[in-house]
Amino acid sequence: MKINKTVKKGITPYIVLAVLALLVLIALDFVGQKVNVLSYDEFEQHLVSNKIEEIEITPRDRAKVYEIKGKLEGYDERESFFVRVPFSDEVMSRILLAREESNFKLQTNTDPESSTFLLFLINVLPIIALIGFAFFFFTRQMGGANKSLDFGKSRAKLNEETNKVTFKEVAGLQEEKEEVQELIDFLKNPKKFQSLGARIPKGVLLVGPPGTGKTLLAKAVAGEASVPFYFISGSDFVELFVGIGASRVRDMFRQAKHTAPCLIFIDEIDAVGRQRGTGLGGGHDEREQTLNQLLTEMDGFGANEGIIIIAATNRPDVLDPALLRPGRFDRQITVNLPDVKGREEILKVHARNKVLAPSVTLSHLAKRTVGFSGADLENLLNEAALLAVRRNKKSITMAEIDEATDRVLMGPAKKSKKYTDKEKRLIAHHEAGHVVLGLKLDDAHDVQKVTIIPRSYAGGYAMMVPKEERYTQTKKELLERITGLLGGRVAEEIIFGEITTGAHNDFEKATKIARSMVTEYGMSDLGPIQLEHQDEGVFLGRDYTKSRNFSNEVAHEIDVEMRKIINDCYEKAKEIINENINLLKLIAETLIEHETLTKEQIDYLVENGKMPEEEKEKEKEKEKTIVDLRIEAKEKGIKGYTKMNKEELEKALNDKEE
Repeated sequence: MKINKTVKKGITPYIVLAVLALLVLIALDFVGQKVNVLSYDEFEQHLVSNKIEEIEITPRDRAKVYEIKGKLEGYDERESFFVRVPFSDEVMSRILLAREESNFKLQTNTDPESSTFLLFLINVLPIIALIGFAFFFFTRQMGGANKSLDFGKSRAKLNEETNKVTFKEVAGLQEEKEEVQELIDFLKNPKKFQSLGARIPKGVLLVGPPGTGKTLLAKAVAGEASVPFYFISGSDFVELFVGIGASRVRDMFRQAKHTAPCLIFIDEIDAVGRQRGTGLGGGHDEREQTLNQLLTEMDGFGANEGIIIIAATNRPDVLDPALLRPGRFDRQITVNLPDVKGREEILKVHARNKVLAPSVTLSHLAKRTVGFSGADLENLLNEAALLAVRRNKKSITMAEIDEATDRVLMGPAKKSKKYTDKEKRLIAHHEAGHVVLGLKLDDAHDVQKVTIIPRSYAGGYAMMVPKEERYTQTKKELLERITGLLGGRVAEEIIFGEITTGAHNDFEKATKIARSMVTEYGMSDLGPIQLEHQDEGVFLGRDYTKSRNFSNEVAHEIDVEMRKIINDCYEKAKEIINENINLLKLIAETLIEHETLTKEQIDYLVENGKMPEEEKEKEKEKEKTIVDLRIEAKEKGIKGYTKMNKEELEKALNDKEE
């Protein structure tokens, strides 16, 4: 079929050109002809004078006339005359009499309007065309009406591929999988729960930052239970017209009842489940009516047995309290960012179809990716695979993974950007200051990698991660974190006696920690009191919606306490840098030469005072290759040396010398 369509499409332009050419020729032919319209008297005069050479007579029965075409003496080839005369036996008698006298050519035609086909074209075809147009018009109108009726139908889609997603594809969420295991057991065997009078939760709300696997977990529940799985976004309910969203909610539950037991997954439910009435964003009649209908369907007068709703959001604080009460969303499951063990499991899942080099250790990579979500880790390995392809490698090495990590965090490297020598030394010493404090402070963040290659808006950066992942932090840990962040500015001041703008991001992080210590954690001289708390944006890391419970006088005291914390940490950073000035210079000079250092290289550099690559190169120089050993074995007359491996050759040569 595809071939025929292609052929027809290729022939069509030629057909169109041929028709156009024919029309042009016909038009030119008509333009070149000259037709003289005669009156009846003039025609009769030409008959009497015998000037007619040929005549063509066509009767028109409907008009009761004869149409006469012909040529006269003196006309050229493309000239003719035309006359129309009424039906009359006398006229035909005169034409026949004149023909007998002058013997001109005479041709008679039948009335073309008497043709059945032509009669059909003229009379019946317009009526058929009119009926067809009317039918098409009304069909379109009815189609529009049907579409308007479909407007209120549910947009929830039935996912028929859920059986392919099971808990094997969900890594790093052990506790979360245990929480939803009850739903699976209920969907498989509801009588076991009903016999003891247990009521399974009608709704489960998955809460957590973006990319942590909420949608994947919901799919896995449906896959494990082998039940129909409907999925829809919260924004699919809300429309311009009031009442459409409520209609879609009713239709969604109506469809689900036919396939119960089943699961309905509503992604980003905060789009429709926001608190009703005035508030952030104001009131919205359509959204509120949709929410009211959803509340009624979940726990109203009607019973929806066998339908379990799983919803996901990263903004649980904006949801309506009526939506979160028992009987609707009975259970909330927090899907947090994975810990180091979870990250390793996630990396193993996403590395199944990747060709990793033997040097790649996923456990080591998991320790370096603190704060990464499951989506971030998948993107990291994908970026590494793309880099390996771009570099024409057969496997993904740690070099690609390191570069991919930097690209995800800071963007691609700007290798074309050139530093001045002074600027390069400034940045190297700045980053070395972070490294020194990370090494010398017990509770400061470890520097996993440091580089002076510019990325995005940063001239260089140090990847600092916690030594251990903890759920709580002590005051000492927070202070040493601030001290580590100030190490770059301190190193600039001590080495060069001047400061740069490179520490602006360090100050932003340090100030945020200091303010939280004073206003939220009660870790200052103001006492154990909370002066600020986050109302919204907690999962997004934003603080613009903090509520403030203090006066202007207390605000001044907060500023004084913050300044005191920052200044004390700054002085401590100065003290440590001055005590380890030689180490700072060693790391900075090595950075200037190599531009990038990993944690392993930094540890080796601190312990041995030189890079590990230098030792490896010296060992390679001393070490003989297998080719050298075979040449030596040949010279010493050792038999069968071509079939020996390296260890056997070394042993044979040693035995020969002995």
